[in-house]
Amino acid sequence: MEQRPLGTQGLKVSAQGLGCMGMSEFYGAFDDAESIATLHRALELGVNFLDTSDAYGPHTNEVLVGKTIRDRRDSVVLATKFGLTRDPNNAQARGVNGRPEYVREACDASLKRLGLDHIDLYYQHRVDLDVPIEETVGAMAELVKAGKVRYLGLSEAGAKTIERAHAVHPISALQVEYSLWTRDPENNGMLDTCRRLGIGLVAYSPLGRGFLTGQITTPDDFDADDYRRNSPRFQGENFTRNLELVGKVKALAERKGCTPGQLALAWVLAQGKDIVPIPGTKRRKYLEENVAACNVHFSDEELRDIEATFPADVAAGTRYPEAMMRRVNV
Repeated sequence: MEQRPLGTQGLKVSAQGLGCMGMSEFYGAFDDAESIATLHRALELGVNFLDTSDAYGPHTNEVLVGKTIRDRRDSVVLATKFGLTRDPNNAQARGVNGRPEYVREACDASLKRLGLDHIDLYYQHRVDLDVPIEETVGAMAELVKAGKVRYLGLSEAGAKTIERAHAVHPISALQVEYSLWTRDPENNGMLDTCRRLGIGLVAYSPLGRGFLTGQITTPDDFDADDYRRNSPRFQGENFTRNLELVGKVKALAERKGCTPGQLALAWVLAQGKDIVPIPGTKRRKYLEENVAACNVHFSDEELRDIEATFPADVAAGTRYPEAMMRRVNV
C-alpha cells in the first residue's frame, strides 16, 4: 500500500489507517475474536496505521489492540490518545484534562495497557481550555525526550491552538472529522494551517459514521446502545435530508463501478497526499471493502461532479450533540 507522510519529522504511515474504537464501544455489539482477526487482516493488506485511545472502552480498546500487535510491533504504527476522561459511574459523562501531570500519568497507563515500550503517535484527544496548550504540549515533548513517544499529534484543535502547540514542539498530525459530509477543516483554517506548518491531517469518520456506505436506511438499523441514536445528523428531519444525500452518493458510485463507501473514501484520499483517512470497522469484510478504495481514482471531471452533487456544508445537523460540540476547539 502507498505510504504517506504525517508531518515533516519522518513519520510515514499507510495511505489508509484503521480506526479501532468500534471494536470496544459506541457502535453496538462487538466480538473480540473478530476484531483481532480484523486487525491481523489489516496488517496483511498493508494497513499499518492503527488508531486507539484510552477513552475507548474506556481502556479496553488499548488492551485489545496491544495484545494483538505485541508480536508484530515493528510492522505497526500505533496511535493512541489521552485527555478525554470518563466517569466510571456514568458512562455518558465526559471531561477534558490537559494538565502536565495528567499527561505523564496517562501515557504511562496507556503503555502499561498496551504492553509496549513506546507509542508512535500520541494525540491530545481534546483541547483543555483551562490549561494553556503550551503547558500540555510541553509535557508531551518530555515524553518524546524520554523515548516513550515518537511523534506528537492533536485532535479537534483549532488553527490558533495548532500554531501555539507547534511552536513548543513539532506537531506531526491533526486528527479531525473529515469526509464528504463534514468539510469543516476546509473552512475553519485547520487544513490551511496544517499545510503551512507541514502537519498531516488524519481524517476520522471518513464514511460519515457509516452513513455514506448506503447501508443505513432507518434509525431502527442502530442497536439500542449505538451512539448514532443520539447524534443530530441521524435524527428526525435531519436523517431524512441526509438520506437523500446518500442516494446521490449511491448514484455516483454506480457510475464509477464501486460501492458508495469506496467512493467516499477515495474522495478523501484524493484531497491530498498529506491526508490519511482512518475508517473504523470491526469486521474483515468491511475492512477489505474499505482498503479496495485505494484503487479507486478520479478524473478532474469526476471530482467536479462529486463536488457539485455533494457540496461543502450540505449535511443537515451538527456532527455532535451540543455538549460534545462545546469540546471541539475551533
